[in-house]
Amino acid sequence: MAGIVTLTTDFGLRDAYVAEMKGVMLGIAHAARQTLQLVDVTHEIERHDITEGALALEAAAPFFPAGTVHLAVVDPGVGTARRGMALMAGEQILVGPDNGLFTPFLQGEGWRAFDLEAPDYRLRVVSRTFHGRDVFAPAAAHLATGVDAARLGPPIFDPVRLVWPEVREVTGSVAGAVVHTDRFGNLITSIHARSVEPLDAQLTIRVGGREVPLVGTYGDLQPGRAGALVGSGGRLEIAVREGSAETLLRARRGTPVVVSRTSSMPPRPTRRR
Repeated sequence: MAGIVTLTTDFGLRDAYVAEMKGVMLGIAHAARQTLQLVDVTHEIERHDITEGALALEAAAPFFPAGTVHLAVVDPGVGTARRGMALMAGEQILVGPDNGLFTPFLQGEGWRAFDLEAPDYRLRVVSRTFHGRDVFAPAAAHLATGVDAARLGPPIFDPVRLVWPEVREVTGSVAGAVVHTDRFGNLITSIHARSVEPLDAQLTIRVGGREVPLVGTYGDLQPGRAGALVGSGGRLEIAVREGSAETLLRARRGTPVVVSRTSSMPPRPTRRR
């Protein structure tokens, strides 16, 4: 059975960077008389945007077979003292820079991580500016062809984690923030469905102080109207049907989002003088 390696980068496709990494991996697999199946997740991560890369991996990785190796390179610190890492989390293996890119997979216990130090599992000459080709791609290929991750280097017990916007839960409400805007202008938030479901009531959602309704899907909205829904990745998101929530609501990463129970109490009548 062919090993599977996915690729997620901010390289784009105009240059040869992605092809160089694929060539390295295919060469290693060929020498081991094994076959690799290479799958592109995306190469359109915003340049140097580690958070966007982490969210792309969080969305895609769970749908791949057990044992898939996910090679991810969003690496503004290439060539510095930052470590390279292989992370075993659940049934998935992730390879790339230890810079917070794998934060979504470090929740809970049971993960194992290793520093990519062993010279036998990198190219003989390592460029300080392209660890994706010379360090991460070889490690990914070796893992996909059956090498034990522990052979790549010593264990890592303190992997770098991104500082996600805090999700605060108080009686009757959940507060978070926008963490990403996708290509449709949808605002992806730090609030997971699991934080909203316990409220178990009609909900009010405020984005930067503006109220939007909770709907089931994009088509439940009138064209040009904004609403909140639970997206396919399990996070609350704000969308505008056939438009951009980012533009309409003038929101961006860090804009506060608050979900609260809609009060069932009728408004108090105004007393006339």
